Amino acid sequence: MHLGENVKPLYLKLRSAIGESYMSVPPSLREVLARRIAGEIILSSKPGATMRKWRELFAVSQMTLSETMGLSSSAVISDYESGRRESPGAKFIRRFVLSLLHIDEQKGSRFIREFAKLTSSPSMAVVDLREFPIPVRVEYLRRAISGEIVACKEKYVKEVNGYTVIDSRKAVETYSGSEYAQLFGASTDRALIFTSIDAGCLPMMIVRVSSLKPRIVVFHKTMPDEESIRIAEYEQIPLIYSSAPTLEQLVKSLRKLYRIALRIKLGRRVRPPPKISA
Repeated sequence: MHLGENVKPLYLKLRSAIGESYMSVPPSLREVLARRIAGEIILSSKPGATMRKWRELFAVSQMTLSETMGLSSSAVISDYESGRRESPGAKFIRRFVLSLLHIDEQKGSRFIREFAKLTSSPSMAVVDLREFPIPVRVEYLRRAISGEIVACKEKYVKEVNGYTVIDSRKAVETYSGSEYAQLFGASTDRALIFTSIDAGCLPMMIVRVSSLKPRIVVFHKTMPDEESIRIAEYEQIPLIYSSAPTLEQLVKSLRKLYRIALRIKLGRRVRPPPKISA
């Protein structure tokens, strides 16, 4: 991807920060991550799709994973991921998870470190972070925050599982290395909502150099510049501009959306948000 000359120094600085300091991973972190992945697969209504999500996040091919697991053919992995085979058993899931971790360790444990950070406490840069009780449609979230899609309009993202509201200025000041993964809470299937944006392209630069990618990105009260739109198009991540009057109102609207999702989860009647016209 070609970046403008004025943003290259910022890109190189961020890439260096996020890629720094990879030492050995304590066994306890490896075990915590293994349990997280296995638990998500077991509890998922579509375990095959969840297996595929984790394999792709670790950037491992079906062939490489099959060889590490000692399978006769990569078709076994393919059949599970596509749903052609029934849900895998506990022993298979264990081999699947441990093989992913083993492959990553051979590459320097890059992904293990980033995912392990998901269990860390967020810093002062995180204004609000929530995991929705049920997946929430992006169109409902967009309406709640007075949002307008400004990049990747053709990229259809149906739902998100959570959101993080981030003070972009404090994020740059306080985060280093793989600590950026703290922005993703318990899942990457979320909206990253940036506020207090000084440099127009800074939020998308953070997304660009991170191995973890959100489902959507939101700029609050700052219209994305051309560089941000270019990065969003390259990464194929929908970019939304929110015109919510204040940060307080933005967070209040998001928490209201969370409460609606919770009521639905608990089986209480809720009038659905009005349909948004194209």
